[in-house]
Amino acid sequence: MARKKHKAVEFHVSDNRASGRGERTDVYHTWAEASEAAMARAVARGDAVIDVCVFSRAGAKWWGGDEGVERYKEDPEASVFDRFEIDVNYVGRVP
Repeated sequence: MARKKHKAVEFHVSDNRASGRGERTDVYHTWAEASEAAMARAVARGDAVIDVCVFSRAGAKWWGGDEGVERYKEDPEASVFDRFEIDVNYVGRVP
């Protein structure tokens, strides 16, 4: 990914791992923004999800290379191309 964003790729950050749709879903256009938001949300709430949504073959190529294109061709209507689950466990002070 030489470029930091692609017009056919979005990153959706939410709280609820089970469905990917929590109380609030925020949309980001770069991985850096989405991962930073997801980490902050996970620290505050214990977990977060980043759903990578791809809307074109070109977006699939940008995100996943040739393998991404093959996956896109298998199901171009899929709403979530990849999902990342982030868990944070606070353990307190460690001596």
